[in-house]
Amino acid sequence: MYVYDQYDQAMVDARVADFRDQVRRRLDGSLAEDQFRPLRLMNGLYLQLHAYMLRVAVPYGTLSSAQMRMLGDIADKYDRGYGHFTTRQNIQYNWIKLEEAPDILADLASVEMHAIQTSGNCIRNTTSDQYAGAIADEVVDPRPYAELIRQWSTFHPEFSYLPRKFKMAVIASDTDRAAMRLHDIGIQIVRNAKGELGAAFYVGGGMGRTPMIAPCINQFVPIDQMITYSEACLRVYNRHGRRDNKYKARIKILVHELGKDEYTRQVETEFAHMQTLNLEPPAAELERIKAQFADPAFVSGLPDTLDLSDQAFARWVKNNTHTHKQAGYVVVTISLKPAGGIPGDASADQIRLMADLARDYSFDELRVTHAQNIVLPHVQKAQLFALWQKLEEAGLGAANLDKIGDIIACPGLDYCSLANARSIPVAQKISERFAAKEQEIGELKLKISGCINACGHHHAGHIGILGVDRKGVENYQLLLGGSEGADTSLGQITGPGFDENGIVDAVEKATEVYLANREGDERFLDTYRRLGMAPFKDAIYQKETA
Repeated sequence: MYVYDQYDQAMVDARVADFRDQVRRRLDGSLAEDQFRPLRLMNGLYLQLHAYMLRVAVPYGTLSSAQMRMLGDIADKYDRGYGHFTTRQNIQYNWIKLEEAPDILADLASVEMHAIQTSGNCIRNTTSDQYAGAIADEVVDPRPYAELIRQWSTFHPEFSYLPRKFKMAVIASDTDRAAMRLHDIGIQIVRNAKGELGAAFYVGGGMGRTPMIAPCINQFVPIDQMITYSEACLRVYNRHGRRDNKYKARIKILVHELGKDEYTRQVETEFAHMQTLNLEPPAAELERIKAQFADPAFVSGLPDTLDLSDQAFARWVKNNTHTHKQAGYVVVTISLKPAGGIPGDASADQIRLMADLARDYSFDELRVTHAQNIVLPHVQKAQLFALWQKLEEAGLGAANLDKIGDIIACPGLDYCSLANARSIPVAQKISERFAAKEQEIGELKLKISGCINACGHHHAGHIGILGVDRKGVENYQLLLGGSEGADTSLGQITGPGFDENGIVDAVEKATEVYLANREGDERFLDTYRRLGMAPFKDAIYQKETA
């Protein structure tokens, strides 16, 4: 796990002091709201419907138990006793008082955390594979490279005021667990035929009102040129990106309008010019970072079997654990999606408990997933039953990873000033409706957004739900066929929307078509792709079939 050096800590401490003075001036009237707004957004502080919201950065989703414990303490001290984990592997607090915001940032800084660049037209929190460093299917651990990007992009003078917000993801496996191709820049670390390490660049993905899947513009950039190539991609965007229309300002629009080939040509020209500038960080810096992500002290010779006589435990193991690269260990996903719960929310006590479990069972380490769950990456199989019992007691034992109850959802109109409809009640009703059937249904990724900004990733759901405003009334569109993995696809709207209860019924009809038509071990997505939209649409809108 990365540990701050003196420069990291000095920068974060200086930012806290600056923001404390800015808040003081806002409170005494020296700064007007229009002057203060860009300053608070640079520190992750939003003004939402009822209160300020603070978004805290969790770089590539990795946390220590001390950091996780602090997040629980902040939830108690400054919020209403809970936090909301997000699709960028961050955490948000929804009930923040402006006068207390600098104190929160100071508390975060005491455990090497911050809220810098979690908002604004800059490079946001870089995400990665939540299983990084723990699984056998990756080329290397991608997190040192994500950390290198964090250091390069933080306070970058040229990219602090981009045409629009900018999101990057780094993976190192053919199994995409980070929705890499739905980012502004997605990087997959690969090896070529000679065994050399490099980076495949995917540029121009994103969701929102114009969803696009990023094309690959370069299949192999030598790994020691990754930062320079990233900068070339951003320079072309910064030069040509639209600043006169925020709806056309994302890099996906630029890549689409220039065309992949012309955008790539300009990037390659810029990259060739930049070779003379020697912008790459020293090799020694990457080696310093890598050393902080070394494997923990795994114990060899541990038992590699489990007693699965307890059926509830066996179901949880099957659904919520993943094969580890080290014999005798597993990767554990803690679901934050109990039936009827708010997706991604955890109480302060639950957050502190997960911190303790990481300390006791997982070498002091946790991960936040982009699906709004928590991972303990290194758990001994021999300790798994004891861990599960503690999770069950705390309401964290739901065995629903990648099931229909493992819903991604934004806060929606309950909190967000941009939303058109509520997401949380719909998620709660769906999880309750399907709690008894989710094991039968199997893998089905359902995602809900309260507006077209797509913070709930509805475009990428096997089933997606988009909340819209229909003449002042909340309405929900149903989408089918999205995917965020290596087989990335965008969901298609089925037809007219529904009210809150109607959308739950529509989801049920879609699952009934799947269960009646699936072949063998097909997932919902597989059956949908084989059959196409027609039978689902007929059932959802109750059309007669011949």
